[in-house]
Amino acid sequence: MLTSHSPVLTPSNLAEALHMRAENPEAMPLAGGTDVMVFIESGAINPAVFLDLWSLRELAVIQEHADGGVSIGALCTHADIIAHPATQAAAPMLIESCRTVGAQQIQNRGTLAGNIANGSPAGDTLPVLLALDAEVEVESRDRGSRRIRMAALYTGYRSLAMEADELITWIHLPPRHPNDRTHFRKVGTRQALAISKVILAVRLRVDEGVVVEARVAVGSVGPCPMRSPAVETALVGHSIDPNMADRISRDITPIDDVRSTAAYRMAVSKRVLRSCLRGLKA
Repeated sequence: MLTSHSPVLTPSNLAEALHMRAENPEAMPLAGGTDVMVFIESGAINPAVFLDLWSLRELAVIQEHADGGVSIGALCTHADIIAHPATQAAAPMLIESCRTVGAQQIQNRGTLAGNIANGSPAGDTLPVLLALDAEVEVESRDRGSRRIRMAALYTGYRSLAMEADELITWIHLPPRHPNDRTHFRKVGTRQALAISKVILAVRLRVDEGVVVEARVAVGSVGPCPMRSPAVETALVGHSIDPNMADRISRDITPIDDVRSTAAYRMAVSKRVLRSCLRGLKA
């Protein structure tokens, strides 16, 4: 049972939501609530007021663009993304990550924007969005909308480069390049229903056997999801070399916690990345 007795603001459209957000910047946005409800019940949070966004159906859509890019509304669930033909064509790696988010009940309720806003370093979809060069569109009543590159979105642990009066409205994915090779891997205690110990998302653009663009993104190995510039730089301009995986240690800062040890995370990050690069080289 929900133990918070805080008032709930319930806008009926985006314009109302942005107005309420501007007037109540302390309000906790609430969409699927799959994490927020847990935090409330555990006593981790008790916001003074909630802003319930679930009725904003105008943001529960996925748009395919003429160039092959895709825009995902902030109220789209993981199940929506898994089922939609546009994301199946443009971002199969994102679909793989959405399938690892909890059980089907969570996938039917939890939203991609919620995963982003929650900002957990263990968020399954976040390294994928980094590897795909996604952009997050945010909007405020007074300043309109702007886009933030995923690579610039997180400024620290659960800290986002957003203003207090802004809401996430869209997630934009660029067109999929025909020369892109991608790989996603989540390592957890179990194959399903487990919080990640290590997440890896890789996208390599290969032209005549040479890597011309590299994105290597990881989660659960630092204060926020991040890319590995050391590995990316080492890969570009050469054929795929699995031995470059060891360079990930220059960028990640794993910790010991209840789920794993720093040493385990470091070792697994190297091994999983090496295996990924072998597979993409084949």
